Amino acid sequence: MKKRIFAFILIALMVTLSACTGKQTETTNASNTQVIKVAFNQPETHPQYKAMEHFGEQIFERTNGAYKIELYPNELLGPQRETVELVQTGAVGMSIVANSLVENFNKKFSILGLPYIYDSKDHQNAVFTDDAIVGELFKSTADKGFTVLTAFHAGVRNVYTNKPINTPDDLKGLKIRIMESDTNVKMMRYMGGVGTPMAQSEVYTATQSGVIDGGENNELIYAHMKHYEVAKYYSYTQHLMIPDLLIINQDIYNGMSEEHRAIFDEEIKNATVLELDLWEVDAEIAKKTAEENGAEFVYPDIKLFQENVKPLHEELTQDPEFKELYDNIRAKAEIIKN
Repeated sequence: MKKRIFAFILIALMVTLSACTGKQTETTNASNTQVIKVAFNQPETHPQYKAMEHFGEQIFERTNGAYKIELYPNELLGPQRETVELVQTGAVGMSIVANSLVENFNKKFSILGLPYIYDSKDHQNAVFTDDAIVGELFKSTADKGFTVLTAFHAGVRNVYTNKPINTPDDLKGLKIRIMESDTNVKMMRYMGGVGTPMAQSEVYTATQSGVIDGGENNELIYAHMKHYEVAKYYSYTQHLMIPDLLIINQDIYNGMSEEHRAIFDEEIKNATVLELDLWEVDAEIAKKTAEENGAEFVYPDIKLFQENVKPLHEELTQDPEFKELYDNIRAKAEIIKN
């Protein structure tokens, strides 16, 4: 009987100790593997999740099991804004968050989300994997408790409504749902429409009831949320390519050996390229789904829209440091062309 009681107490003690090992900097008892939890607000089918899965496999293999990446999709660890704070404290190791959230720590990140700053998805990806352009920017939040490892492609945002949009005049008077920011309100005004900040979850019913005339987002959102049912025309205005950022707790990053940190930096660049390829495939599938349900895709000449938003570029690059980043991004486009 005493042995059974002792065994029960021992098991209970082990469970208690196991429950206390949630901190990111602790390692498992079975090995020297350090588990890094990654917060994500999208499902397992998302291109960013798939790219991070591959990243995790490479990290585990190349560090000989020193690090294991555990992904938590569907906001299991909380919404993006909260996970930034969790990463800062070390309660969560890494998180994929909107670029706008990191702007709160360094306004210079706003340049990465300017309308028409990228000529193409390949141009954007070339910027995100070039340390000469974004290296210092990504490290600039270190004193805030985290570093940006990479910027992931998050789709090309286009306008959808119940009429084709070929010129800025076609947007005149139309209320288009946008993300909440002064920059986006100004952007839509320059593009010819009226920007209406609203939660993404409200777009379908708001368009259906006539509160707004449509939205602007990538093909995945348009198809998955069935916005084609209330906004038949999807017009490729290609006005935004706002990235999502992968952030990591600073203590975890600093605690790596130089060899392991170099592996992390190399593999996340590979994952950034992979994620774009995966996105391209999913975007085509989403587009086909929308077309099968009656959506029509429109391909306007975007030069007029690009010309109209130039004043916004000039307004947001008054700071010399902002202008330097802007010029470096634009110069990369010319390099790619040549």
